[in-house]
Amino acid sequence: MGIMTGKKGVIFGVSNTHGIAYGIAKQLYEQGAEIAFTYAGEAMEKRVKPIAEEMGAKIIMPCDVTKENEVEAVFKECEKVYGKLDFVIHAVAFAQKDDLVGRFVDTSKEGWDIALGVSAYSLVTVCRHAEPIMNEGGSIVALTYLGSVLSVPSYNVMGVAKAALESSMRFLSVDLGRKGIRVNCLSSGPVKTLASMGIGGFTKMLKAAVLRSPIKKNVSLEDVGKAGLYLASDLSSGTTGEVIYCDCGCHSAYASAEEMEIISEHIQ
Repeated sequence: MGIMTGKKGVIFGVSNTHGIAYGIAKQLYEQGAEIAFTYAGEAMEKRVKPIAEEMGAKIIMPCDVTKENEVEAVFKECEKVYGKLDFVIHAVAFAQKDDLVGRFVDTSKEGWDIALGVSAYSLVTVCRHAEPIMNEGGSIVALTYLGSVLSVPSYNVMGVAKAALESSMRFLSVDLGRKGIRVNCLSSGPVKTLASMGIGGFTKMLKAAVLRSPIKKNVSLEDVGKAGLYLASDLSSGTTGEVIYCDCGCHSAYASAEEMEIISEHIQ
């Protein structure tokens, strides 16, 4: 028996076996959780359905998180099948490719609205419909990144969206906390996923993370999956309104000694 035996929840955002959402789902499943899966569009169905079936999912549903009626339908189905939920994983983010290159100052209004709507406001929508069917002690976890608090090359409007996501999480933790529901964000270091490869210069981000990390390595999917398991489980029963970092310490270091040496040589 695992620590999630008897626990039921839903994951928004699994897209393939290389993504962070999958890494979390795998850990939850291996610890005994029952998981409902959603997918965005027919193209994603072909990728998500085999993963969901392999994990014995009773619910595999389409859901565009920008459409409130579709989010509502997911939770109504969860209530019908499971009764109450114990965890929700929000692993949804999107920005137009044109807004992830060049200068942030050139971000379009349309691009801004899309990025913040999909990546941040959707957490509000998800929480609104999850709240009535979550058990006391339940957990909602949203995925974020260091670009929310630091300017990261080519992350641009997604950084603003993640900042909005984190701020929303803090307000939601107060609202839902009255019912004993915890809301947190998990900030992962860069992981080579389908989504991350759309960010310009991502390979350089991976190398820079290793250089800056106090333990001189980058996170693995397993590392992040375990952190997600902690937040979704009763192990984090006293944690809410927090951004938990799983980035091998990159967020805590201004620069490594090696970076300082490179910078000083460049300036000279």
